[in-house]
Amino acid sequence: MATGTEEIVADARVTRGALYHHFRDKADLFREVMKEVASEVAAALVKSELEATIGGDAWTQLRRGFQSLLDFSTRTDTDFQRIVLIDGPAVLGNDAWNALVETHGYRLLSEWLERAIGEDMIDPMPVAPLTRLVAALLAEASLYVARAEDPQLARRETGIALDRLLSGLVRNPSPTHQPL
Repeated sequence: MATGTEEIVADARVTRGALYHHFRDKADLFREVMKEVASEVAAALVKSELEATIGGDAWTQLRRGFQSLLDFSTRTDTDFQRIVLIDGPAVLGNDAWNALVETHGYRLLSEWLERAIGEDMIDPMPVAPLTRLVAALLAEASLYVARAEDPQLARRETGIALDRLLSGLVRNPSPTHQPL
């Protein structure tokens, strides 16, 4: 939040009054930027997984989506790693991160978990607590990867651990259920 309002209004080509008409302060502006970046990544993940696994089962889509989220956590060519995973929680606190997960993650995750249960891919269980637990696992995995000294190594190792943990949800594992 070291950027001054003068620089913000100059880059945005608006007046300071216009800035404060839409946002209470710089933290409010940053919160909105964080939400926008998170929304873009969520939409990109859904789009890529739906296109990649048309006709595939919901559980495979979820597992690939989880791995793609970890990939986004290492990318320095997008704003996701810096704004959403590193600066956002540092500047705004963990509540900002939790609000993003609540807004952009729970509904979508819950929907796919219900599909996977309906397709008999994972054991039936209460979806609300399962959603919260899986979301917490994904959030922590993403934060760990983004903040690691060696993000690529952390991404590989976390991907293996994440898929292994989630494989415990699989109903009647078959030889075709392989790690991603």
